[in-house]
Amino acid sequence: MKKLTGLFAGGCLLIGGLFCGVTGVASAQEMKGPPKVLVVAREFLKPGRAGSIHEKSESAFVRAMAEAKWPQHYFAADSMSGRSRALFFVGYDSFAAWEKDNQDTEKNATLSAALDRAALADGDLLSEYDSGVLVYREEMSLRPNVDIAQMRYFEISVFKVKAGHQKDWEDLVKMYKEGYEKAVPDAKWAVFESAYGADNGGVFVVFNPMKSLAEVDKGFADEKKFMESMGEDGMKKLSELSAKCLESEQSNLFHFNPKMSYPPEEWIKADPFWKPKVVAAAPAKATAAAAKAGQ
Repeated sequence: MKKLTGLFAGGCLLIGGLFCGVTGVASAQEMKGPPKVLVVAREFLKPGRAGSIHEKSESAFVRAMAEAKWPQHYFAADSMSGRSRALFFVGYDSFAAWEKDNQDTEKNATLSAALDRAALADGDLLSEYDSGVLVYREEMSLRPNVDIAQMRYFEISVFKVKAGHQKDWEDLVKMYKEGYEKAVPDAKWAVFESAYGADNGGVFVVFNPMKSLAEVDKGFADEKKFMESMGEDGMKKLSELSAKCLESEQSNLFHFNPKMSYPPEEWIKADPFWKPKVVAAAPAKATAAAAKAGQ
């Protein structure tokens, strides 16, 4: 996000409703909206380890989940700005549902072993790894229900609120939400608050899913409509609240990567973009021959 006035612009924010149906919480057709709990894993890649090299490594995770016919799904997105990294999103209806998924995975010895092997190999490509848990803030979101299966990009914005200024932040969001709801009929976003992880405590993440990067261009035009509707006094108030409550803000673009995702069947049926392209494991004989040749 280049300007504060683009805080909740359709092309200047983050993901509205993007997670509906993505993770087994709901189907894309049901359009229940974002999950209550969102687990996000971040893999920071070593130089030269992104692209097809990382996709091949991640295919082992996808293959393990598919072979187990695991009911919990996830999807991946690669960075287009900022540090080279991949994000993996898994949504749940509750923390209890997350716990059950973890327990079920631990009980499945075959799946657990396959995931451990995949993690060991994938770790060689990474410079850093972390994960966080976000909780959905419905009252701060605007028109969050979208068919994420039809989307291709995220604009993700992270806002750090100063200690003791939660109320100012809530007032700021309310003004943006009301302003965009009136001035930009198709504006949308979903807001999550960080509950656990390195970036928690006054950290809010805003998602805006996009079908095309042309929506970023539209976002700047929508920003002008918003500013005109707010008027000079309204924009002055927004500027004052922003200076008062925001410690930092950052926005980045990500593109969805179906090769590293384990999408629900509904997504695959709705759009061939999501059809898994799993890299087949090397034949045992070929693997043994290669190992011998390397000795």
